[in-house]
Amino acid sequence: MFNTIESLTAKSKLVILRSDLNVPITDGKISDVTRLERLKPTIELLSSKGAKVVVVSHFGRPKGKKNIEMTLKPIAESLSVVLNKDVLFVDDCIGESVSSALSNLQDGDVAVLENLRFYKGEEENDKEFAKQLANGFDIYVNDAFSVSHRSHASTDGIADLLPAYAGLNMQAELEALSSSLEKPKTPVIAIVGGSKVSTKLDVLNNLVKKVDKIVIGGGMANTFLYGQGINIGKSLCEKDLSETVKQIIASAELNDCEIILPSDAMVSDDINNGKNAVEKNISEISENDMILDIGTKSTNDIIKKIKDCKTLIWNGPVGAFEFSPFEQGTKKIAETVAKLTKSGDLVSVAGGGDTVSALAMANAKDDLSYVSTAGGAFLEWMEGKELPGVKKLIKN
Repeated sequence: MFNTIESLTAKSKLVILRSDLNVPITDGKISDVTRLERLKPTIELLSSKGAKVVVVSHFGRPKGKKNIEMTLKPIAESLSVVLNKDVLFVDDCIGESVSSALSNLQDGDVAVLENLRFYKGEEENDKEFAKQLANGFDIYVNDAFSVSHRSHASTDGIADLLPAYAGLNMQAELEALSSSLEKPKTPVIAIVGGSKVSTKLDVLNNLVKKVDKIVIGGGMANTFLYGQGINIGKSLCEKDLSETVKQIIASAELNDCEIILPSDAMVSDDINNGKNAVEKNISEISENDMILDIGTKSTNDIIKKIKDCKTLIWNGPVGAFEFSPFEQGTKKIAETVAKLTKSGDLVSVAGGGDTVSALAMANAKDDLSYVSTAGGAFLEWMEGKELPGVKKLIKN
Protein backbone atom coordinates (compact mmCIF):
# COMPACT_ATOMS: atom_id res chain seq x y z
CA MET A 1 0.00 0.00 0.00
CA PHE A 2 1.10 3.55 -0.72
CA ASN A 3 0.60 6.76 1.16
CA THR A 4 -1.78 8.85 -0.97
CA ILE A 5 -2.82 12.50 -0.81
CA GLU A 6 -6.58 12.04 -0.91
CA SER A 7 -6.93 11.84 2.88
CA LEU A 8 -3.96 14.10 3.59
CA THR A 9 -4.45 17.08 5.93
CA ALA A 10 -2.43 19.79 4.27
CA LYS A 11 -3.86 23.18 5.31
CA SER A 12 -1.04 25.76 5.55
CA LYS A 13 1.53 23.01 4.93
CA LEU A 14 4.45 23.54 2.57
CA VAL A 15 4.37 20.68 0.07
CA ILE A 16 7.26 19.93 -2.27
CA LEU A 17 5.83 18.18 -5.34
CA ARG A 18 8.23 16.17 -7.51
CA SER A 19 6.90 16.36 -11.05
CA ASP A 20 8.18 15.61 -14.52
CA LEU A 21 8.16 18.90 -16.43
CA ASN A 22 10.62 17.58 -19.01
CA VAL A 23 8.25 18.55 -21.82
CA PRO A 24 9.11 18.89 -25.53
CA ILE A 25 9.96 22.43 -26.60
CA THR A 26 10.17 23.53 -30.24
CA ASP A 27 11.31 27.05 -31.18
CA GLY A 28 11.00 28.14 -27.57
CA LYS A 29 7.42 26.91 -27.23
CA ILE A 30 6.03 23.79 -25.55
CA SER A 31 4.70 21.49 -28.26
CA ASP A 32 2.95 19.02 -25.94
CA VAL A 33 1.45 19.93 -22.54
CA THR A 34 0.30 16.39 -21.69
CA ARG A 35 2.56 16.16 -18.64
CA LEU A 36 1.33 19.52 -17.35
CA GLU A 37 -2.29 18.46 -17.78
CA ARG A 38 -1.64 15.18 -15.96
CA LEU A 39 -0.08 17.11 -13.09
CA LYS A 40 -3.04 19.47 -12.80
CA PRO A 41 -5.35 17.24 -10.67
CA THR A 42 -2.67 16.71 -8.01
CA ILE A 43 -1.89 20.42 -7.77
CA GLU A 44 -5.57 21.36 -7.65
CA LEU A 45 -6.33 18.81 -4.93
CA LEU A 46 -3.41 19.94 -2.78
CA SER A 47 -4.32 23.60 -3.31
CA SER A 48 -7.97 22.93 -2.42
CA LYS A 49 -6.74 21.42 0.85
CA GLY A 50 -4.97 24.70 1.62
CA ALA A 51 -1.45 23.48 0.89
CA LYS A 52 1.27 25.76 -0.43
CA VAL A 53 2.36 23.73 -3.44
CA VAL A 54 5.94 24.00 -4.66
CA VAL A 55 6.71 22.08 -7.85
CA VAL A 56 10.21 20.76 -8.55
CA SER A 57 11.51 19.02 -11.65
CA HIS A 58 14.48 18.46 -13.91
CA PHE A 59 14.63 19.63 -17.52
CA GLY A 60 17.16 18.39 -20.06
CA ARG A 61 20.73 17.47 -19.17
CA PRO A 62 22.55 20.56 -17.85
CA LYS A 63 25.09 18.28 -16.12
CA GLY A 64 25.16 20.07 -12.79
CA LYS A 65 25.62 23.57 -14.19
CA LYS A 66 23.21 26.47 -14.59
CA ASN A 67 22.15 26.76 -18.21
CA ILE A 68 19.60 29.42 -19.15
CA GLU A 69 18.51 27.31 -22.16
CA MET A 70 17.23 24.71 -19.70
CA THR A 71 15.40 27.00 -17.30
CA LEU A 72 11.95 25.99 -16.10
CA LYS A 73 10.64 29.55 -16.34
CA PRO A 74 8.72 29.13 -19.64
CA ILE A 75 7.31 25.83 -18.37
CA ALA A 76 6.12 27.55 -15.18
CA GLU A 77 4.36 30.10 -17.39
CA SER A 78 2.65 27.31 -19.35
CA LEU A 79 1.66 25.59 -16.12
CA SER A 80 -0.01 28.84 -15.08
CA VAL A 81 -2.13 28.69 -18.24
CA VAL A 82 -3.03 25.01 -17.68
CA LEU A 83 -4.02 25.73 -14.06
CA ASN A 84 -5.67 29.05 -14.90
CA LYS A 85 -4.01 30.65 -11.89
CA ASP A 86 -0.82 32.55 -11.08
CA VAL A 87 2.27 30.40 -10.64
CA LEU A 88 5.31 31.92 -8.98
CA PHE A 89 8.68 31.06 -10.52
CA VAL A 90 11.75 30.99 -8.27
CA ASP A 91 15.12 31.17 -10.03
CA ASP A 92 16.79 28.56 -7.80
CA CYS A 93 15.80 25.28 -6.14
CA ILE A 94 17.77 25.61 -2.89
CA GLY A 95 19.11 28.45 -0.77
CA GLU A 96 18.05 31.86 0.46
CA SER A 97 15.98 32.91 -2.55
CA VAL A 98 13.85 29.79 -2.13
CA SER A 99 13.41 30.29 1.63
CA SER A 100 12.39 33.90 1.03
CA ALA A 101 9.85 32.93 -1.66
CA LEU A 102 8.37 30.16 0.49
CA SER A 103 7.83 32.53 3.41
CA ASN A 104 5.57 34.69 1.23
CA LEU A 105 3.34 31.91 -0.09
CA GLN A 106 -0.29 31.85 0.98
CA ASP A 107 -2.53 28.79 1.42
CA GLY A 108 -3.43 27.38 -2.02
CA ASP A 109 -0.57 29.16 -3.84
CA VAL A 110 1.56 27.39 -6.43
CA ALA A 111 5.24 27.94 -7.19
CA VAL A 112 7.83 26.30 -9.46
CA LEU A 113 11.50 26.10 -8.51
CA GLU A 114 14.38 26.18 -10.98
CA ASN A 115 15.82 23.08 -12.68
CA LEU A 116 17.02 20.52 -10.11
CA ARG A 117 19.81 19.35 -12.40
CA PHE A 118 21.56 22.70 -12.20
CA TYR A 119 23.15 21.03 -9.17
CA LYS A 120 25.26 17.86 -9.37
CA GLY A 121 23.83 16.76 -6.03
CA GLU A 122 20.49 15.96 -7.69
CA GLU A 123 21.68 13.10 -9.91
CA GLU A 124 24.27 12.00 -7.34
CA ASN A 125 21.52 11.63 -4.70
CA ASP A 126 23.73 13.71 -2.43
CA LYS A 127 22.42 13.72 1.15
CA GLU A 128 23.40 17.34 1.77
CA PHE A 129 21.64 18.51 -1.38
CA ALA A 130 18.55 16.50 -0.35
CA LYS A 131 18.60 18.27 3.03
CA GLN A 132 18.80 21.69 1.37
CA LEU A 133 15.96 20.69 -0.97
CA ALA A 134 13.78 19.56 1.94
CA ASN A 135 14.55 22.63 4.04
CA GLY A 136 11.36 24.40 5.17
CA PHE A 137 8.95 21.81 3.76
CA ASP A 138 6.42 19.76 5.70
CA ILE A 139 5.39 17.11 3.15
CA TYR A 140 6.91 15.44 0.08
CA VAL A 141 4.68 14.29 -2.79
CA ASN A 142 5.97 12.33 -5.77
CA ASP A 143 3.81 12.55 -8.89
CA ALA A 144 6.56 11.62 -11.34
CA PHE A 145 6.55 7.88 -11.98
CA SER A 146 8.59 8.53 -15.13
CA VAL A 147 11.69 9.45 -13.09
CA SER A 148 11.12 7.18 -10.10
CA HIS A 149 13.47 4.50 -11.42
CA ARG A 150 16.32 6.88 -10.65
CA SER A 151 18.01 7.18 -7.25
CA HIS A 152 18.17 10.97 -7.31
CA ALA A 153 17.91 13.42 -4.44
CA SER A 154 14.40 14.53 -5.46
CA THR A 155 13.03 11.00 -5.92
CA ASP A 156 14.93 9.07 -3.26
CA GLY A 157 16.98 11.06 -0.74
CA ILE A 158 14.30 13.62 0.11
CA ALA A 159 11.76 10.88 0.85
CA ASP A 160 13.87 9.88 3.87
CA LEU A 161 13.57 13.39 5.29
CA LEU A 162 9.86 14.19 4.93
CA PRO A 163 6.54 12.31 5.13
CA ALA A 164 6.24 10.88 1.60
CA TYR A 165 3.04 10.52 -0.46
CA ALA A 166 2.05 9.49 -3.99
CA GLY A 167 0.35 12.13 -6.13
CA LEU A 168 -2.81 11.30 -8.09
CA ASN A 169 -0.93 10.57 -11.31
CA MET A 170 1.57 8.35 -9.51
CA GLN A 171 -1.29 6.58 -7.71
CA ALA A 172 -3.14 5.93 -10.98
CA GLU A 173 0.03 4.61 -12.58
CA LEU A 174 0.82 2.25 -9.72
CA GLU A 175 -2.75 0.96 -9.54
CA ALA A 176 -2.82 0.37 -13.31
CA LEU A 177 0.50 -1.46 -13.29
CA SER A 178 -0.53 -3.59 -10.33
CA SER A 179 -3.77 -4.56 -12.04
CA SER A 180 -1.96 -5.69 -15.19
CA LEU A 181 1.03 -7.66 -13.94
CA GLU A 182 0.94 -8.16 -10.18
CA LYS A 183 -2.76 -8.99 -9.70
CA PRO A 184 -4.15 -9.28 -13.22
CA LYS A 185 -7.32 -10.76 -14.60
CA THR A 186 -6.16 -13.81 -16.52
CA PRO A 187 -5.24 -14.88 -19.18
CA VAL A 188 -2.63 -12.13 -19.74
CA ILE A 189 -1.11 -11.26 -23.11
CA ALA A 190 1.84 -8.94 -23.72
CA ILE A 191 2.84 -7.22 -26.94
CA VAL A 192 6.54 -6.43 -27.02
CA GLY A 193 7.73 -4.65 -30.13
CA GLY A 194 10.31 -2.16 -31.26
CA SER A 195 13.56 -2.45 -33.13
CA LYS A 196 15.97 -4.27 -30.83
CA VAL A 197 15.77 -7.38 -28.66
CA SER A 198 18.92 -6.23 -26.83
CA THR A 199 17.07 -3.35 -25.16
CA LYS A 200 14.29 -5.63 -23.88
CA LEU A 201 16.04 -8.82 -22.80
CA ASP A 202 15.22 -8.24 -19.13
CA VAL A 203 11.61 -7.42 -20.05
CA LEU A 204 11.19 -10.67 -21.97
CA ASN A 205 12.93 -12.78 -19.33
CA ASN A 206 10.55 -11.39 -16.69
CA LEU A 207 7.38 -11.56 -18.77
CA VAL A 208 7.77 -15.23 -19.75
CA LYS A 209 7.32 -16.00 -16.03
CA LYS A 210 4.35 -13.66 -15.54
CA VAL A 211 2.09 -13.77 -18.61
CA ASP A 212 0.35 -16.41 -20.71
CA LYS A 213 1.22 -15.15 -24.19
CA ILE A 214 3.81 -12.77 -25.67
CA VAL A 215 3.46 -11.25 -29.14
CA ILE A 216 6.89 -10.36 -30.52
CA GLY A 217 6.69 -7.58 -33.11
CA GLY A 218 8.73 -5.01 -35.00
CA GLY A 219 12.43 -5.53 -35.68
CA MET A 220 12.57 -7.75 -32.60
CA ALA A 221 10.51 -10.39 -34.40
CA ASN A 222 13.12 -10.54 -37.18
CA THR A 223 15.79 -11.54 -34.67
CA PHE A 224 13.54 -14.30 -33.31
CA LEU A 225 12.78 -15.55 -36.83
CA TYR A 226 16.45 -15.48 -37.80
CA GLY A 227 17.30 -17.43 -34.63
CA GLN A 228 14.97 -20.17 -35.89
CA GLY A 229 16.79 -20.37 -39.21
CA ILE A 230 14.23 -18.37 -41.22
CA ASN A 231 15.46 -16.13 -44.03
CA ILE A 232 14.61 -12.49 -43.28
CA GLY A 233 16.33 -10.88 -46.29
CA LYS A 234 17.86 -7.51 -45.46
CA SER A 235 15.52 -6.81 -42.55
CA LEU A 236 16.71 -5.18 -39.34
CA CYS A 237 18.15 -7.95 -37.16
CA GLU A 238 20.54 -8.57 -34.27
CA LYS A 239 22.11 -11.76 -35.60
CA ASP A 240 24.48 -12.09 -32.66
CA LEU A 241 21.50 -12.69 -30.37
CA SER A 242 20.37 -15.92 -32.06
CA GLU A 243 21.31 -18.08 -29.08
CA THR A 244 19.76 -15.59 -26.66
CA VAL A 245 16.36 -15.70 -28.35
CA LYS A 246 16.50 -19.51 -28.35
CA GLN A 247 17.02 -19.36 -24.58
CA ILE A 248 14.04 -17.01 -24.20
CA ILE A 249 11.85 -19.37 -26.24
CA ALA A 250 13.02 -22.31 -24.11
CA SER A 251 12.28 -20.38 -20.92
CA ALA A 252 8.81 -19.51 -22.25
CA GLU A 253 8.11 -23.21 -22.88
CA LEU A 254 9.18 -24.09 -19.35
CA ASN A 255 6.84 -21.44 -17.96
CA ASP A 256 3.92 -22.41 -20.23
CA CYS A 257 4.07 -19.03 -21.98
CA GLU A 258 3.22 -18.94 -25.69
CA ILE A 259 5.57 -16.91 -27.91
CA ILE A 260 3.71 -15.53 -30.95
CA LEU A 261 5.76 -14.61 -34.05
CA PRO A 262 4.59 -13.31 -37.44
CA SER A 263 3.51 -15.87 -40.03
CA ASP A 264 3.35 -13.26 -42.81
CA ALA A 265 4.66 -9.75 -43.35
CA MET A 266 4.47 -6.56 -45.37
CA VAL A 267 7.80 -6.17 -47.14
CA SER A 268 9.51 -3.70 -49.44
CA ASP A 269 13.02 -3.13 -50.77
CA ASP A 270 13.22 0.13 -48.80
CA ILE A 271 11.43 1.63 -45.80
CA ASN A 272 10.77 4.82 -47.79
CA ASN A 273 9.34 2.92 -50.70
CA GLY A 274 5.81 2.09 -49.60
CA LYS A 275 4.57 1.86 -53.19
CA ASN A 276 6.56 -1.34 -53.64
CA ALA A 277 5.12 -2.93 -50.48
CA VAL A 278 3.77 -6.46 -50.89
CA GLU A 279 2.47 -9.06 -48.47
CA LYS A 280 4.35 -12.32 -48.20
CA ASN A 281 4.38 -15.44 -46.07
CA ILE A 282 7.44 -15.54 -43.82
CA SER A 283 8.66 -18.61 -45.75
CA GLU A 284 8.70 -16.56 -48.99
CA ILE A 285 11.00 -13.71 -47.90
CA SER A 286 13.70 -13.04 -50.51
CA GLU A 287 17.20 -11.65 -50.05
CA ASN A 288 16.16 -8.15 -51.16
CA ASP A 289 13.12 -7.97 -48.90
CA MET A 290 12.88 -5.82 -45.80
CA ILE A 291 10.18 -6.87 -43.28
CA LEU A 292 8.45 -3.66 -42.18
CA ASP A 293 5.10 -4.76 -40.74
CA ILE A 294 3.14 -7.87 -39.88
CA GLY A 295 0.78 -9.21 -42.54
CA THR A 296 -2.99 -9.69 -42.59
CA LYS A 297 -2.93 -13.28 -41.27
CA SER A 298 -0.57 -12.36 -38.41
CA THR A 299 -2.72 -9.37 -37.52
CA ASN A 300 -5.90 -11.45 -37.44
CA ASP A 301 -4.20 -14.20 -35.42
CA ILE A 302 -2.98 -11.68 -32.82
CA ILE A 303 -6.41 -10.07 -32.59
CA LYS A 304 -7.93 -13.52 -31.94
CA LYS A 305 -5.35 -14.18 -29.20
CA ILE A 306 -6.14 -10.82 -27.59
CA LYS A 307 -9.87 -11.57 -27.62
CA ASP A 308 -9.14 -14.76 -25.65
CA CYS A 309 -7.40 -12.75 -22.89
CA LYS A 310 -8.55 -10.48 -20.07
CA THR A 311 -5.44 -8.31 -19.60
CA LEU A 312 -3.02 -6.81 -22.11
CA ILE A 313 0.35 -5.11 -21.56
CA TRP A 314 1.79 -3.29 -24.57
CA ASN A 315 5.26 -1.90 -25.16
CA GLY A 316 6.42 -1.26 -28.69
CA PRO A 317 4.75 -1.18 -32.15
CA VAL A 318 4.62 -4.28 -34.33
CA GLY A 319 5.75 -2.46 -37.48
CA ALA A 320 7.42 0.68 -38.81
CA PHE A 321 4.22 2.64 -38.16
CA GLU A 322 5.79 6.02 -38.98
CA PHE A 323 6.02 4.98 -42.65
CA SER A 324 2.91 4.24 -44.74
CA PRO A 325 1.63 1.60 -45.38
CA PHE A 326 3.55 -0.14 -42.57
CA GLU A 327 1.27 1.17 -39.83
CA GLN A 328 -1.61 -1.17 -40.62
CA GLY A 329 -0.76 -4.01 -38.23
CA THR A 330 -0.25 -1.72 -35.25
CA LYS A 331 -3.33 0.34 -36.16
CA LYS A 332 -5.71 -2.64 -36.45
CA ILE A 333 -4.47 -4.17 -33.21
CA ALA A 334 -4.80 -0.82 -31.42
CA GLU A 335 -8.35 -0.36 -32.69
CA THR A 336 -9.28 -3.84 -31.43
CA VAL A 337 -7.68 -3.25 -28.03
CA ALA A 338 -9.55 0.06 -27.70
CA LYS A 339 -12.88 -1.57 -28.63
CA LEU A 340 -12.41 -4.47 -26.18
CA THR A 341 -11.38 -2.08 -23.41
CA LYS A 342 -14.39 0.18 -23.95
CA SER A 343 -16.73 -2.81 -23.83
CA GLY A 344 -15.21 -3.91 -20.51
CA ASP A 345 -13.78 -7.16 -21.90
CA LEU A 346 -10.12 -6.21 -21.54
CA VAL A 347 -7.85 -4.37 -19.10
CA SER A 348 -5.22 -2.69 -21.27
CA VAL A 349 -2.04 -0.97 -20.10
CA ALA A 350 0.50 0.49 -22.51
CA GLY A 351 3.65 2.54 -22.16
CA GLY A 352 6.79 3.82 -23.83
CA GLY A 353 7.28 6.75 -26.19
CA ASP A 354 6.87 4.87 -29.49
CA THR A 355 3.86 3.00 -28.13
CA VAL A 356 2.12 6.21 -27.09
CA SER A 357 2.82 7.72 -30.54
CA ALA A 358 1.52 4.60 -32.28
CA LEU A 359 -1.68 4.61 -30.21
CA ALA A 360 -2.17 8.29 -30.99
CA MET A 361 -1.73 7.50 -34.69
CA ALA A 362 -4.50 4.91 -34.37
CA ASN A 363 -6.74 7.33 -32.40
CA ALA A 364 -6.79 4.75 -29.61
CA LYS A 365 -4.67 6.39 -26.89
CA ASP A 366 -7.63 7.68 -24.88
CA ASP A 367 -9.55 4.39 -25.00
CA LEU A 368 -7.11 2.07 -23.23
CA SER A 369 -7.37 1.45 -19.47
CA TYR A 370 -4.10 3.27 -18.87
CA VAL A 371 -1.36 4.69 -21.08
CA SER A 372 1.90 5.49 -19.32
CA THR A 373 3.99 8.40 -20.58
CA ALA A 374 6.98 6.97 -18.70
CA GLY A 375 9.77 5.44 -20.76
CA GLY A 376 12.60 3.99 -18.70
CA ALA A 377 10.50 3.60 -15.56
CA PHE A 378 7.81 1.66 -17.45
CA LEU A 379 10.43 -0.65 -18.94
CA GLU A 380 12.09 -1.26 -15.58
CA TRP A 381 8.69 -2.07 -14.10
CA MET A 382 8.16 -4.59 -16.93
CA GLU A 383 11.59 -6.00 -16.08
CA GLY A 384 10.40 -6.63 -12.53
CA LYS A 385 12.86 -4.21 -10.99
CA GLU A 386 12.26 -2.30 -7.76
CA LEU A 387 11.98 1.44 -8.45
CA PRO A 388 13.72 3.56 -5.77
CA GLY A 389 11.26 6.45 -5.96
CA VAL A 390 8.28 4.10 -5.66
CA LYS A 391 9.79 2.07 -2.84
CA LYS A 392 9.97 5.18 -0.64
CA LEU A 393 6.20 5.69 -0.93
CA ILE A 394 5.29 2.29 0.52
CA LYS A 395 3.64 2.46 3.95
CA ASN A 396 5.85 1.10 6.73
